[in-house]
Amino acid sequence: MLYTETELTKSWEGFAVKPKRRGRGAMIARFLKGSYLYFFFAIVTSMLHTVFNSLNPQVIRAMVDSIIGTEPFELPDILLNLIESVGGRDYLREHLLWVVAAILLIALCAGLFTYLSRWCTAKGAEGFTLRIREQLFSHIQRLPYQWHVKNRTGDIIQRCTSDVEVMRNFVTGQLLEIVRIVFLVVFAMSIMFSMDRKLTWIALAFMPVVVAYSFFFGGKIHDLFREADESEGDLSAAVQENLTGVRVVRAFGREKYEIERFDEKNERFANKWLDLSYIMGTYWGVGDLFTGLQIMVILVMGTIECVSGNISLGTFMAFISYNSTLVWPIRSLGRVLSEMSKAGVSIDRINYILEEKEEQDDPAGLTPDLRGDIVFENVNFAYEGQLPLLKNVSFTIPAGSTFAILGGTGSGKSTLMHLLDRLYELPEEGGRITVGGVDIRDIKLSHLRKNIGMVLQEPFLFSRTIRENVSAAQPGADLSEVRRATSIASVDDAISSMTEGYDTVVGERGVTLSGGQKQRVAIARMLMQKAPVMIFDDSLSAVDSETDAKIRQALNENLGGSTVILISHRITTLMNADCILVLSGGEIAQIGTHKELIRQPGIYQDIYNIQTAQDDQALLAKEEV
Repeated sequence: MLYTETELTKSWEGFAVKPKRRGRGAMIARFLKGSYLYFFFAIVTSMLHTVFNSLNPQVIRAMVDSIIGTEPFELPDILLNLIESVGGRDYLREHLLWVVAAILLIALCAGLFTYLSRWCTAKGAEGFTLRIREQLFSHIQRLPYQWHVKNRTGDIIQRCTSDVEVMRNFVTGQLLEIVRIVFLVVFAMSIMFSMDRKLTWIALAFMPVVVAYSFFFGGKIHDLFREADESEGDLSAAVQENLTGVRVVRAFGREKYEIERFDEKNERFANKWLDLSYIMGTYWGVGDLFTGLQIMVILVMGTIECVSGNISLGTFMAFISYNSTLVWPIRSLGRVLSEMSKAGVSIDRINYILEEKEEQDDPAGLTPDLRGDIVFENVNFAYEGQLPLLKNVSFTIPAGSTFAILGGTGSGKSTLMHLLDRLYELPEEGGRITVGGVDIRDIKLSHLRKNIGMVLQEPFLFSRTIRENVSAAQPGADLSEVRRATSIASVDDAISSMTEGYDTVVGERGVTLSGGQKQRVAIARMLMQKAPVMIFDDSLSAVDSETDAKIRQALNENLGGSTVILISHRITTLMNADCILVLSGGEIAQIGTHKELIRQPGIYQDIYNIQTAQDDQALLAKEEV
């Protein structure tokens, strides 16, 4: 790469258009489509559960006041008629099992509706989560290359796993809990007002205080959750980078440094959660105080009312039961708010991905034959806020030729190819690039990339079999086709010598293969693409000179009319090209054939003299014959 990740991040941040954030509610509603019916029935059955749970205090009230005591029954007419039909108060006093049966029946119905509510919630939640994950993964696949350069893999993974799970828990738990609490408050309050208005107003007096301080702490909790979530993303990114770069860590003895780096991020993560725990502890402590005071006042005032004969003992017992039922859900409002804060942070982090603009592929784009000449016309390119990287670069790559590019690190070699493949978009005022006379901006993006094969210096291999990796461009290709590609890439013998042969599973990112083997497998994979334009971006750097020559000879014999672009620091890789371009500081320093350039004083001649004085002298002499 010509720029570090930090530099690319700064440049991307400079010209990226910040998208308009989708509202949190709108985002949740978007993914709830398809699960609305499940959540509707979950709410209905939850309400029915609340209704049946609210019947038990009335049964206790009736038993204390009207069965054991002498108070008249305060029941609906249908129940009064039923009691009279079986023998009235006296019959129930002698057969209390009917009361027990009523309580059990109520519990059975409440339990049934609890089961149905949880089943509907689970079905709706899984569909909700499935749609989020599918949309996230699909969207990430279509985001521009610059976005992936800007964002760390570990943080993206954390957003797609932990944050999605937080959203799932919020929708299945807290969102339904809010509906249940609102219904419970309204339902329980209506019953409590019908029993004793004075005690109900006393109970209500504490609720605004509880709600107010819940919202007060909710704001503080939100900021702490955001910081804790971000620190978790940093921690995940550090672990992912360490595991991905395990070879570098081992090779340079960086274990101690990596452990210290991890410990630092881990300590920051732990401290954020400790700060959050302190706030939550304070919140719950204050909440317990208010709850205890409310219950104490209700008990004192209710006892006075009961002793004064204003309410019956059964009514007082039922009222206390309703008050307890009401207090604790309101008390749990803080937990709901804290989870809402956490969910809000997670929704924003997921929205950050979903609101990024996808890479656009014009359906009406052209799909020309890309076997024509490739022309760079006055190409200028710079990252926003930085000095120009490419300066007025113009050259032509004839169709079917082998074209080589040589230059120092940061000279713009790889950027030229990234612009050709439209991994970076060339600005309108930055010149133009044409293939067969057609501006690449007018070519359909999928068609362009399908017809341009590219092998990078650091190729990526999937943790699958070698055969699957090589045939990635043509899934289901015959083994004979795969072996032909690997033979051209001079890796067939190495694969055949492995115990499992082409069914050998390479480690993550190809870690079980040597650097040269990874590059050659990547070359074979690109050959399977059978693209009319093939780019080798320093992709032979990890193989020895003789293997390099063998591969290039096989490529020359088998590529037919394909246009080949070679990027390398090694003269032996480039010397047989039809034309060699030498870049320096983003400008064309020299251009010509090998024989022409070695006779011209300049960069190419200097590199040639250095390399011929070293190990490549014999090979150079052999290839020049």
